[in-house]
Amino acid sequence: MTLKGLAVHDMSGRIPQHFVDDLISRTDIVEVINARVQLKKAGREYKACCPFHDEKTPSFTVVPAKQFYHCFGCGANGSALGFLMQHDHLSFVEAVEELASLAGVDVPREAGTSGATRTDEGLYTILEQAGHHYVAQLKQTPSAVDYLKGRGISGAIAKEYGLGYAPDNWDGLADEFGSSEQTSQRLKTTGMVISRDHGGFYDRFRGRLMFPIRDVRGRVIAFGGRVLGKGEPKYLNSPETTLFHKGRELYGLFEARKALRDIESLIVVEGYMDVVGLAQHGVRNAVATLGTATTAEHLRRIFRITHQIVFCFDGDRAGRAAAWRALTNALPEVREGREIRFLFLPDGHDPDSLVRKEGQQGFEDRLQKALPLSDYLVKELASQVNLGTVEGRAKFADLSRPLLQRLPEGVYPSFLVDRLAQTVRMNGAELRDLLAGETTRPGKPAKKSGGHLSLGRGNLVRQAIGMLLWHPALAKVTQAMDLTVLSNSQEAGHQVLIQLLDDAQDTPGLTTAGFLERWRDRDEGVHLQKLVQARLGQVGLGGALTEEGLELEFKDLLTRLQSSVSPEREKLLLTKMSREGLSQEEMKELKALHAARNEETGGLRGFDANGQ
Repeated sequence: MTLKGLAVHDMSGRIPQHFVDDLISRTDIVEVINARVQLKKAGREYKACCPFHDEKTPSFTVVPAKQFYHCFGCGANGSALGFLMQHDHLSFVEAVEELASLAGVDVPREAGTSGATRTDEGLYTILEQAGHHYVAQLKQTPSAVDYLKGRGISGAIAKEYGLGYAPDNWDGLADEFGSSEQTSQRLKTTGMVISRDHGGFYDRFRGRLMFPIRDVRGRVIAFGGRVLGKGEPKYLNSPETTLFHKGRELYGLFEARKALRDIESLIVVEGYMDVVGLAQHGVRNAVATLGTATTAEHLRRIFRITHQIVFCFDGDRAGRAAAWRALTNALPEVREGREIRFLFLPDGHDPDSLVRKEGQQGFEDRLQKALPLSDYLVKELASQVNLGTVEGRAKFADLSRPLLQRLPEGVYPSFLVDRLAQTVRMNGAELRDLLAGETTRPGKPAKKSGGHLSLGRGNLVRQAIGMLLWHPALAKVTQAMDLTVLSNSQEAGHQVLIQLLDDAQDTPGLTTAGFLERWRDRDEGVHLQKLVQARLGQVGLGGALTEEGLELEFKDLLTRLQSSVSPEREKLLLTKMSREGLSQEEMKELKALHAARNEETGGLRGFDANGQ
């Protein structure tokens, strides 16, 4: 469960977590947001019309004491770091660098990475030079120029996307850059050349139209190549390298962000030429995956930029298979405020050929008719069964079970279950019980899953976590408390609470915003945000209590929480002891639980030497 010692968000693995925590705590969130949105003071807070949705009455609130912002209209929330990512469309690392620049500090790198960083710069340089080489070769190759003209690609679009050509030459890069050891190793490290069996190297890309793949800063990190005529493979990508991870990058994303100030949606297509062809006809918001299915990292990157994704696939069997993979991979990222749609093209067409035939307006008209994820899910499952029979509806529900289990908790999944329930002629509550593996009986409450952080109104762990998030300094009161029972509990919410307490104790000065940034990319992070939002919407927020009063309330909350856990934990240990025996630590814990229960009930019976 612990995250101690890990690099921030597993992005580059180089920015220490303590630096991000300190950066968030020292940043003036009001200054950062006010530079982009006009804020007005309202008591201890600041308000404005939300920059993330249209509204006339201000519902966007900034709480400087907590370094946190929240919109009561659309639900957007987070720290100064999160605001930069959402408003300025920055990646996590870019947002950290921006805040560091405002604070006048350098972003540190963990020990042992400075040399790697210098090496990376050399790799970026050699790839940029390779791109220029391919552009020059394109101008000297009439067949490649004619191919692009035949596809309707103008010189301006070819230049914007850096299109080039790799001659059908085994040693083209060596002839251009020389064969020094340093150059050869850089070309090999970037995947541009391949080692020969008997020494030396040869070019990976030969006789292909070249598409440079750029990161969010516009640096070339890899290439894709397409054959001009017949040949296999039709598309060839750079291999995975220290700079390029195909499950993270999207072709055309840099160009889309450069061309469009506000990106209302992104269209995910399958090929480089689809992206370029759509751009040629004015559709500038298309990106392509790089020889892989859409991953969770792809989706998270897109949703930092826009709230809507349209998957655009060919209407053939391969396209529909790709669409279904995209749907299943997208389910864990589905939540309110995000929209995923699917567009299937007519037989014989890809996005490039269709936009050439129908033009920009015709293609965009089709986009408006794209199927929402819920409609596509129901349509696809319904095609596999006969909904006119009880057996068919039962199979439909069974097919939907593993899909719905991939969804996070929230409002959207609840509505999706209701939609599926209508299809099989059940009510939502009955289908939820069925999908959870419960036998539905009148009056029987649905079983709560232990795998998620409960958000029930009277839930003790919810109250404790919400209080700690809003007042991180409360963690100090637990230093003298024995929280063994909570630590050993397997309940997800209890483990989250223990981790939050560890974080706060290990990092004095950690803020509410700092907590949320640490949990941004974890499933539980969504629930933590909701708890903070709930407290933000309450009157008082504990402000009437003194620091001592808050500490007493928090200690009492933890004591009651442990008491509620103890009986179940004691029962579990007793069962284990009778079946397989206990370790010394478990035996010690069991004795403590038993002694505490006897003290509460006035019992006199203790354990004998065997723990009986």
